[in-house]
This record gives sequence, structure tokens and C-alpha cells, in this order.
Amino acid sequence: MRPRRVLLNLAALGVLVVSVFPVYWMVLTAFKPTTDILSETPGFWPAHPTLEHFTTAVGTPGFWTFWGNSLSITVGAVLLALVVALLAAFAVARMRWRGRRAFILMVFIAQMAPWEALLVSMYIVARDTNMLDKLSMLTLIYFMATLPFTIVTLRGFIAAIPPELEEAAQMDGCSRAAAFRRVVLPLLAPGLMSTSLFGFITAWNEFAFANALIIKNQDDRTLPVWLSSFSNVFGTDWGATMAAATLFMLPVLAIFLVLQRRVTSGLIAGAVKG
Repeated sequence: MRPRRVLLNLAALGVLVVSVFPVYWMVLTAFKPTTDILSETPGFWPAHPTLEHFTTAVGTPGFWTFWGNSLSITVGAVLLALVVALLAAFAVARMRWRGRRAFILMVFIAQMAPWEALLVSMYIVARDTNMLDKLSMLTLIYFMATLPFTIVTLRGFIAAIPPELEEAAQMDGCSRAAAFRRVVLPLLAPGLMSTSLFGFITAWNEFAFANALIIKNQDDRTLPVWLSSFSNVFGTDWGATMAAATLFMLPVLAIFLVLQRRVTSGLIAGAVKG
């Protein structure tokens, strides 16, 4: 094996360890008794694993309510983004119209801009439209945050599908909408899955807007905001916090493991085409 290849493999291994270790430590802490967590000598394997912290996290008042809030907001935002982005991406990839290049440029700028910079302005809009403390406002914000990435990725994926397939379907008697539905849409499955997964992660993990816009009605809080409830004037319950974070991570991990192959092919196709 060449020295250069060895160095690259070692660098990749180092990046893997740095990336995975915090997740491993979180899960490890979730299974440790409180005495082991507060011990001055760190242990890299739970000597006496316990589910006490998971019981505390799940037994916290409102856990399932916050879980439902996060799930409904995330799924709603992702579905909205997929529908709108699919139409926009098809128009950009297949049609030629005035302002098309300017539109693509605006989408890229919107994708690169830090959307947390809009926190104050979105708070003012929500206040003036009586949308504070409403889950629908969060759904719209998460929809806007995931839309640019979804458009960019689906545009590349649609551009990779030969237009001759649609033309052949139209020659066989299909309308343009029917050709899209029967020919293009099935081929877009990997792209739809990859974009929906990353949109799901973005909305599922968001904290700043959920914390700023849900003020009075605490029952409408989301899971990221709920995680902060384990810190109080008496300190932080690290075991329960890590157990809650582990539970919070499970849906995204499960979806990624199920869709892993399609997500990888979708990202490659969407990145190198168009």
C-alpha cells in the first residue's frame, strides 16, 4: 500500500473517530448510573448499565406531546417543500423562460444564507400576524428553510433523466402531466428520498425559531426545546439529558438506515448532473 494511501486512510479514520465519539459518549452516558457519570475517572463502557435515565426522560410531563409536535411540524414542512420544489425544479430543468437564471441564482443565495439571521424579522412578522405560539408558523418557517436545498437537489436529478423518455410517452398518447407522473416521478424516487431526509433532519433539529416563537403555550414546544428543560437552578441532569438526546436521535437514524442506499444514489445524481 502506498504511503499516500496510508495517510489518507489514517486521516479518514481520524475524522470518523472525531465524528462518532461524541455520539458514542452521549449513548454511553445515557446508560450509566448517576454515580458513574459524576465520577472523576471516566469509563468508556458502562460497568452497571441502567435504564433509569430513559425512564426519567420518557416520564417527563409532556414528552409524547412534544414528540407529536416535532413530528407533525417536520413532516408537514417536508411534504410542503417536496411538492413546491418538485414543480419549481421541473420548470427550471425542463423549461426555458425569462428570468430562469436569475431565479436559480436567488435559490442558491437563499440556500447559502444563514436562516437564523431572519430570527428577529420572522418574530416581528409572527407577532404582527398573531402567529406567535402556533405550530403552523413553525411549519411555514421550516418549509422555507428546506425549500432551496430541495429545489437545487431535485433540479439536478430531473436534469439527469433524458427528456426523450417523456417525449416517447407523449408519442404513445400520454399528456405531459401523465408522462411526468408515469415516467419521471418513479425515476425521481432516490432524489425525493435524499432531499426529504435532509429536510427532515433540518426541521427535526431546529431549536432557535422554536424557542423564540413558542413563548406562552408551553404545550406547543418541540423536542429540541424540551431537551433544555433538564437544566435548572440546581444543575443539569446529565443522565436524563443524554437519554433524551438519544431518543431524539433515533427517528432520524432509523430513517437513514432504511433509506441509506437510495439516499446515497440520490445525492450523487443530484450533485453531478444539471
